[in-house]
Amino acid sequence: MSIDSRSITDAFRKVAELANVQMAATDLRIEELPAPHRPTGLPPGSMAVYVFSYGRTTLKVGKAGPNSDARFRSQHYNPRSAASTLAASILKNPTPVGNPAVDDDSVGDWIRENADRVNFILPERVGIEVLTLLEAYIQCRLKPVYEGFQSQRSRT
Repeated sequence: MSIDSRSITDAFRKVAELANVQMAATDLRIEELPAPHRPTGLPPGSMAVYVFSYGRTTLKVGKAGPNSDARFRSQHYNPRSAASTLAASILKNPTPVGNPAVDDDSVGDWIRENADRVNFILPERVGIEVLTLLEAYIQCRLKPVYEGFQSQRSRT
């Protein structure tokens, strides 16, 4: 896996401390799913930030609140489920992933077979603000190529 999830969690604990967030050492769990991967469900009472990567390229960073299991488990593999999914982004611009020959029906399988996924799982009790802080921190650190609108993406 190209993402150093341990380094990210260690640094995020410092970010959270600066934000006066009280977190137990066990509050932030990591689930690494190297390619080929099988998406898991969001554990009950949890929320998560997830990261998709392909080789050394971070593709997408997103979050799923405690009532968003579909977003967490399956929506990013289906271009028809929402406009802001990884699948839809790859279909619009396949260059960052090597221009695979995929369509609406096969892009989800391509993601499962070729992309790594890391889930950063938090208990719901720490609050949505902490989830949002974690997502923003990881986006700033990893600079995903499929994040937001083209006009909002980093130019670095």
